Amino acid sequence: MSGFDGRLQAFKERKEETIRNKHMYYLNEIQAHEGQFVVIGGKKYLNFTTYSYLGLLGHSKINEAAKAAIDRFGSGTHGVRILAGTTSIHVELENRIAAYKKTDDSIAYSSGYVTNLSTISTLTGNGDEIFCDMINHASIYDGCLLSRAKFTRFKHNDMEDLENHLKNSKAIGKLIVVDAVFSMDGDIAPLPKIIELARKYDCLLMVDEAHSLGVLGETGHGILEHFGLKEGIDIQMGTLSKTIPAVGGYVAAKKDIVDLLKYNARAFVFSAALPPPAAEAARVSFDVLEEEQWRLERLRDNISYYIKSLNQAGFDTGESQTAIVPIILKDEWMTLETTRLLFEEGVFIMPILPPAVPPNTSRLRANVTASHTREDIDYMVDALSRVWKKLGMR
Repeated sequence: MSGFDGRLQAFKERKEETIRNKHMYYLNEIQAHEGQFVVIGGKKYLNFTTYSYLGLLGHSKINEAAKAAIDRFGSGTHGVRILAGTTSIHVELENRIAAYKKTDDSIAYSSGYVTNLSTISTLTGNGDEIFCDMINHASIYDGCLLSRAKFTRFKHNDMEDLENHLKNSKAIGKLIVVDAVFSMDGDIAPLPKIIELARKYDCLLMVDEAHSLGVLGETGHGILEHFGLKEGIDIQMGTLSKTIPAVGGYVAAKKDIVDLLKYNARAFVFSAALPPPAAEAARVSFDVLEEEQWRLERLRDNISYYIKSLNQAGFDTGESQTAIVPIILKDEWMTLETTRLLFEEGVFIMPILPPAVPPNTSRLRANVTASHTREDIDYMVDALSRVWKKLGMR
């Protein structure tokens, strides 16, 4: 048996064991979205797995914009952006992103993953050094590895450790990359101190705002607004598939950086353009985000109530201050069993296990949104308490 065959067989055996234990929760077929509910196998579940933090998925204004874009340009484009794939809708989207993020320009990619992968590997190379928070998203890690720059990881949100690495760096160019909101923990990067260090040691600073757009800041503009800052981030990265209910990713920055990426970032140059309906849905979503501020107010209230309710019920939510709320159960088997029993209670939730998180920190990632009601949150917390009592943990 070849090494490849061995890997296939090992995966097959692990998958079969997972199915036997009734712990196969991934790749569920969602048959319908109904507000804060999803339909799976003909049954309605309360959804705590969504990234639609402000409940914009299915918004009538956004849907109508996507339909109008199909009538105008069809379902796709004539190719890659740099050749025949740039439509007026793509230009309008990038202008809208730049205006929203208060930068010179922006570039829209086909996914959030390739945005990080291609941006980092285009801007850095041999002789440079990248300083990466240890729990940054996998797409950031992959971009660092692809770049061929020296790749230095610093302890999570530990500014003393970051500065020690910066002091010792002999690199030609230096790039600090962090998530604004960390995707497995829901905590926030200490941006003011990171900006201070970036300036002190002459580094570019890139921040991934995938989970902070529409969540942080008085009006949802993100981490700069959250800390009362107007500038300090050189490369503002974000996605068009979370608060913004479409697909894709973007970088907002000064024009020189965006121009460099548009002509050199391989994932932009060699990938088909975003479908016009997705691009138009994304553009209009920024308008809705600004127009319907009540959604952000409701989200803030729900985050506070949800975390408080879980903590009062005796559950560990770590350092989360955002819509991503980890329920840290530690034991892998217990996390899988809790997920199984919550499904039986009508709650759609996902387990997060090593190596996605460190050993002995297995958890449920239980995202809360503006669409949830107090009754939904109460039901979720009560269901979790019932499950843990059934498992003998209460």
